[in-house]
Amino acid sequence: MKGTIHLQKGGISLLRFLLVNLSNKLPENRNQRTFRPKKSAPSGSKGAQLRKHIDATLGSGNLREAVRLPPGEDLNEWLAVNTVDFFNQVNLLFGTLTEFCTPENCSTMSAGPKYEYRWADGVQIKKPIEVSAPKYVEYLMDWIEAQLDDESIFPQRLGAPFPPNFKEVVKTIFKRLFRVYAHIYHSHFQKIVSLKEEAHLNTCFKHFILFTHEFGLIDKKELAPLQELIESIIVPY
Repeated sequence: MKGTIHLQKGGISLLRFLLVNLSNKLPENRNQRTFRPKKSAPSGSKGAQLRKHIDATLGSGNLREAVRLPPGEDLNEWLAVNTVDFFNQVNLLFGTLTEFCTPENCSTMSAGPKYEYRWADGVQIKKPIEVSAPKYVEYLMDWIEAQLDDESIFPQRLGAPFPPNFKEVVKTIFKRLFRVYAHIYHSHFQKIVSLKEEAHLNTCFKHFILFTHEFGLIDKKELAPLQELIESIIVPY
C-alpha cells in the first residue's frame, strides 16, 4: 500500500470542515442508534477517577491537554480507560452509518482507491480475508470487545498487573480503529455532512489522532490514507 491518497477535491473538503464547531457534546439531533452497547471502563482500575479527569479536560475544549497522562498516574491505566472511550466513540459514529454502509455499497473495507484492508484476528481467522466494510467493522468490534473483556489483558481487579505486551495490544486496537475512520472519511463523508455530523466526527478524529500521536500508538505508514488531514491536526501543535 504505497503512495499517498489525495483527499477528494470539490464538493466537500475535509480540511474545510476539520476545525469547525469543535464542540465536545453530541448534537441534539444526532442519531442515537448504536452498533452495539457502550462499554464501560475497567471497574477494578482507577477508571472512574480517570474518567472524571477526561471529562473535565474535554469540557475545557483543550484536546491537547485532554490526551496527556495526568501527573502521578499509571500509563497503562490511562491507556486502558482511553481505549474504552475511543472504542465507544467509533462504535457510535459507525452506528449512524449502518444503513448506508452495507455489503452492497461497500463490498470491501477500503479507504479510497489505493487502500484496502483485509481481516484476520490470528485465532479464528489466521489468513487475511476480503470482507465487506460492515463485516470488517463487525469482526473488529467483536475482537476489541474480546480484548476488553479479557482480564488478563485489561485487568478488572484493583492492583492487578497489566501484561508485558499491553501496549502492543493497545496499538493494534488503535491501528484498526483508525481504519474505520479512514473508511468513513473516504466513503461516507458526504453522508456525514448531510446528517450534520461532520463537526462531531472531526472533533472525535482530532481527539483520536492527538492521543495516538502523544503515545506513539500508530505507525506513520498506517496513517497514509488520511495523511493530509492528520498533518492539519498535528502541525498547529
